[in-house]
Amino acid sequence: MTTNTNGRPPEAVYIHIPFCTNKCFYCDFNSYVLKDQPVMDYLEALDREMEQTVKNTPPGVIKTIFVGGGTPTVLKPDEMAYFLKSVRTHFPNWDKDIEFSMEANPGTTDIDKLTVMKEGGVNRVSFGVQAFQNELLTGIGRIHNVDDVYRSLENARAVGLNNLSVDLMFGLPNQTVEMLGDSIRKALELDLPHYSIYSLKVEENTLFHTLFNKNKLPLPNEEDELQMYLLLMSSMKEAGYNQYEISNFAKPGMESRHNITYWRNEDYYGLGAGAHGYVGRQRHINVKGVNPYVEATRKGLPRLDAYPITEAEAMEDFMMVGLRMHEGVSNEAFQAQFGRSIEDVFAKSLHKMLHAGLLEHEEGTYRLSKQGILFGNDVFAEFVGALTEV
Repeated sequence: MTTNTNGRPPEAVYIHIPFCTNKCFYCDFNSYVLKDQPVMDYLEALDREMEQTVKNTPPGVIKTIFVGGGTPTVLKPDEMAYFLKSVRTHFPNWDKDIEFSMEANPGTTDIDKLTVMKEGGVNRVSFGVQAFQNELLTGIGRIHNVDDVYRSLENARAVGLNNLSVDLMFGLPNQTVEMLGDSIRKALELDLPHYSIYSLKVEENTLFHTLFNKNKLPLPNEEDELQMYLLLMSSMKEAGYNQYEISNFAKPGMESRHNITYWRNEDYYGLGAGAHGYVGRQRHINVKGVNPYVEATRKGLPRLDAYPITEAEAMEDFMMVGLRMHEGVSNEAFQAQFGRSIEDVFAKSLHKMLHAGLLEHEEGTYRLSKQGILFGNDVFAEFVGALTEV
């Protein structure tokens, strides 16, 4: 039976819907423009993968489901209904407090579609807003405008979906500190339970990467980007939101439980084209292209690659993802997973980061200091390849 290191099947499910209305200029996700795509073929292939995934390994109680993309909400209402029925058929045993999240783009969620989503079990929607200035949205390749944001949130609330989150971005081309302040103020006026606020990363194989290499991407300077991050942290704190992870803010009790699964390095099913999964200390990556994925599911599980994670790698992963969270990493949790003390394994790295003032230590728990939050990547890098042997 496929189980995690605690002997239980995964309690979290990630499902990838790779279709988008268009490709944003910064996006390197496994996504494809919707026009002329075989959507129903893909959803049937997903159904086959789900069936094969659980055939020999009955899933336990599912506590979180997250549907990402792409833009899952480009599915038409009948496609959405088919998809959600598949999920319920193959993962029938839901926790009574399940968190079932779906990513959405403003402008792709009318009342009919949201009604189908709610009836199919979705109870949390995360909208990719990114900014509250239309000129910035156009400049990053988004097709929605600010009016679409308000209308989409209104529609969601009208059908009874109240656990809502929005994504914002900072460090965008031509964005100023004042613009970000305006976006945060408008986002907070929506009084949502959750906000994710990310800095732009220029990824390879994107239009922004091409422009960056030609010196044609007018990004904010480092000082402005630092001011943006400080501004967003202070604004969210002042408004009563906990920064429970480097880029995520929530009202108490409204944190994204699915994402916490990743940050605690716990097991999850990964389904769909290009999806990653982690089960029983084995990672897998699925075939990426839509048609290749569809074909692969006709022959078995659509794996591009699957590989065991060594104990050393699992320990390093535990530190890197766990330190992203405000609560940090505890010796107790580390010992429960690995049967060894965190200090015993990472004494050198922990001492170095404590000495640099980037980590703080309290009652068996290590977490990023205020300074460490600003230089998180330096801290995480300290644990990459830290163990030559265990």
